[in-house]
Amino acid sequence: MDVDLIFKIAAIGILIAVINQVLTRAGREDMAMMTSLAGVIIVLLMIVDLISRLFNSVKSIFHLY
Repeated sequence: MDVDLIFKIAAIGILIAVINQVLTRAGREDMAMMTSLAGVIIVLLMIVDLISRLFNSVKSIFHLY
């Protein structure tokens, strides 16, 4: 696994946390929830790609079809 991916996920988490705090302080709790949800979805899409590559590697190593 690339270390860059870990840094990308951490950067997304920090950015979403800051945006969430700013929106919460401004009284826009609904928008803060939407940004948090968007951040989680972005990170999950990044992880789904990794899991897909893992399963393809396992399939090719054990010659499963």
